[in-house]
Amino acid sequence: MTDRPKQPSRRNFLFLTAGAMGTVGAGMAALPLIRAMGPSRTERAAAPLEVDLSPIAPGQAITVFWRGKPIFIRHRTEEEIARARDVDPATLRDPQSDSERVHKDAWLIVIGVCTHFGCIPRGQKPADRKGDYGGWFCSCHGSHFDISGRIRKGPAPKNLSVPDYVFIDEDRIKLG
Repeated sequence: MTDRPKQPSRRNFLFLTAGAMGTVGAGMAALPLIRAMGPSRTERAAAPLEVDLSPIAPGQAITVFWRGKPIFIRHRTEEEIARARDVDPATLRDPQSDSERVHKDAWLIVIGVCTHFGCIPRGQKPADRKGDYGGWFCSCHGSHFDISGRIRKGPAPKNLSVPDYVFIDEDRIKLG
């Protein structure tokens, strides 16, 4: 007899393939059970959100989403802060001073939903029309918001809402 190495048989190949497929199938069946143990989509949406502000240069704005709503975060320049402070709140439809709307002068944080019909105003991108007051413009019905998110012209009845937030440190906020 000659000593030849054993060739893998077709039966061995089928056993290995069936075992691998069974393992993958068991893993796929367990995945929904594992996901069910985690927080629901509603709980994740309501969870607090931390935002790092350090990459945002003065004059820039970003949009983050929290609880299904866009949050406009704007790093205001000294000129924008001065313009926002110079407005007499008594002349506004929804009277609020700039200091009532911000925790730190350089940072304006508002919910980016127009208070007229719930549209998302334009003004976050550099190329967007910012309206007559340099803030945001809701092109659906013509509402103009200033650099403090206050309604200045158009049908919107209220200012852009300010969400609950706190500064964790100089460069980070926590929404919610």
